[in-house]
Amino acid sequence: MDRLIYTAMTGARHILDQQATTSNNLANATTVGFRAQIDAFRAVPVVSEGMPTRTFVVDNTVGADFRPGPLETTGRPMDVAIRGEGWFAVQSPDGSEAYTRNGSFKVSENGLLQTSGGLTLQSEGGGPIAVPPNTEISISADGTVSGIDASQVQAGPTNIIGRLKLVNPDVAGLVRGDDGLFRQQSGEPAAADPAVRVADGCLELSNVNPVDAMVNMITLARSFETQMSLLKNAENNAAKAAQILALN
Repeated sequence: MDRLIYTAMTGARHILDQQATTSNNLANATTVGFRAQIDAFRAVPVVSEGMPTRTFVVDNTVGADFRPGPLETTGRPMDVAIRGEGWFAVQSPDGSEAYTRNGSFKVSENGLLQTSGGLTLQSEGGGPIAVPPNTEISISADGTVSGIDASQVQAGPTNIIGRLKLVNPDVAGLVRGDDGLFRQQSGEPAAADPAVRVADGCLELSNVNPVDAMVNMITLARSFETQMSLLKNAENNAAKAAQILALN
C-alpha cells in the first residue's frame, strides 16, 4: 500500500506537468519556427533507512523535437526560412547570443534588421545589420542581405548590406530558455556555417501536430484518472486493514 501511494501520488502530479507541456505545444501550433517540447516519465527510488520499496515518478524533460516544420509561401521579401538544419543567430534580451528558426524579419525604427518579435539579428562578422533609410532589402540563399535605394526613380545598383549569421550547432548541445530561444549548453556562441541555406518569400511553421497533441491530452487525462483510482483503492485497502486489526 505504501508503495502504491508514492507511485500514484507522484505519477498524478507529473501527469499534470506533462499536460502543461502539451498545452504549451498546442498553444504554439501556429507559432513560426516553434519546436515542440518533449517530456518523459522516469522512476526514481526513494532512499531512506527502511527497505528500498518505494519509488517516485519524475517528469523528465527530454528536450525538443528538432524535426523541421512545413514551409508556407508568403511572397514577402523579408520572410525567409531555413532549408533543412540550421538556425538564425539573434541577440537575446540579456545580450547573449541565441538561436531561433523564426524567419519573419522587419527593420526597426533604428534601422536594425530584427525578427518580428524585436530580436536583433546577428551578422556573420558580429554585431547587428544596419539597413540604410529608404532601402528595399532582399535576402539570398546564403543569407546575404542586399538593398536597393527605393527613393530613386530608376532602379540603382544593388548594395550588399551584410550577411546573416547562420549556424548549425549539434542539437544535443542546445537547451531551450524560458524565452523560447535556444542556446548552447556551454554558453559559447556557435560558429557560422556557410553550408546553411535559406529560402526567401516563405516561413517555416511550427512542427507541432495539433491532432497528436490533442490525442496526447486525452491520454494524459485518462492516466490521471487512473492514478486517482489507485489512490482511492489504497485508501479503501487501508480502511479494510484497520477493520481487520480492530477485530483482532
